[in-house]
Amino acid sequence: MTEGGTIAVQADDDVVAASEIKRLQSQVRELERQLGRKTMEAEILKEALAKAQSKKPSLHALSPWKDDGR
Repeated sequence: MTEGGTIAVQADDDVVAASEIKRLQSQVRELERQLGRKTMEAEILKEALAKAQSKKPSLHALSPWKDDGR
């Protein structure tokens, strides 16, 4: 057993395979990329909505969400 594995067993910690760590790190990177894309999409949509509302105030008056706290 490697020294790190021996120390983990002595400390009563779980031993995780390096391949599992790499898989989880890859999954975290992919989730971070997806979060970044969704955040950017939300910001773009917020800006577009703000521009549309400032150009056409009559659309804001017709909006069903105008006073519900959104």
